Amino acid sequence: MNSANTKTKQITKKDLFRANWRWLWSSQICWNYERMMSTGYLYTMLPTITKLYPKKDDQVEMMKVHNQFFNTNAYVGGFIVGMDMAIEEKEGIKAKDTVAGLKAGLMGPLAGIGDTIVGVILPTIFGSIGAYMGLKGNPIGAFLWLAVNFIILFLRFSLLPMGYTQGEKLVYATGDKLNRITDAAVLLGVTVVGALIPTVISVKVPFVFKLGKVSLKAQSILDQFMPSLVPVALVAICYWLLGKEKMNSTRLIVLVLIAGIVLGGLGILSK
Repeated sequence: MNSANTKTKQITKKDLFRANWRWLWSSQICWNYERMMSTGYLYTMLPTITKLYPKKDDQVEMMKVHNQFFNTNAYVGGFIVGMDMAIEEKEGIKAKDTVAGLKAGLMGPLAGIGDTIVGVILPTIFGSIGAYMGLKGNPIGAFLWLAVNFIILFLRFSLLPMGYTQGEKLVYATGDKLNRITDAAVLLGVTVVGALIPTVISVKVPFVFKLGKVSLKAQSILDQFMPSLVPVALVAICYWLLGKEKMNSTRLIVLVLIAGIVLGGLGILSK
């Protein structure tokens, strides 16, 4: 690392520990269905924002960025926070689009890894062993379960500094090619979100047109144009409505519920 890069280094091990501690206790604080973990993420990044951005306007801008929708597995989410801190330390306010795309692109894959390992595999294996030993009157089962959780906690604390190190390598290796990182991160985020539409949203048009012995299914015709056309169209409409001045996520959810009940009752849409 050359001297020019060393001068820009502002984040210390104490800052990483503080962010780690905040993420541990507040990653899911104020969790809600509109922005999910955004409040916890913003709270975790507040000391870093204050330290890296002396201008008030820049602080407000980055607070808005970090208060956007975010959701991942809380155990592995610190890795994203660490990468975010490294990129912002190097590039400052110019990195706002990069970190937004980075968060959108990594939160899904890391959620899958964390949910599978921490949420399913480890509890199933060690929880079953501990419970079986407890049923047999062996108290070691309880201590085994506690030991596993302490190990997970220790490993969780190591992910944020690891993410910071990897993020630091990324920004120094690419030099001034921030635009390429930004484009790649945003493209990754859009791809992940777009791929979720046909897998998460299930909407069909059950209408069948009959003329004599000939019958045409509306959904089959639509699938010939583009599979999952209806879910994509509905997402596009919702996205467009969110851009309206008096529309927010809560009102949109109520509107979608009402529209779903009405259109489903009329036989226009179905699951």
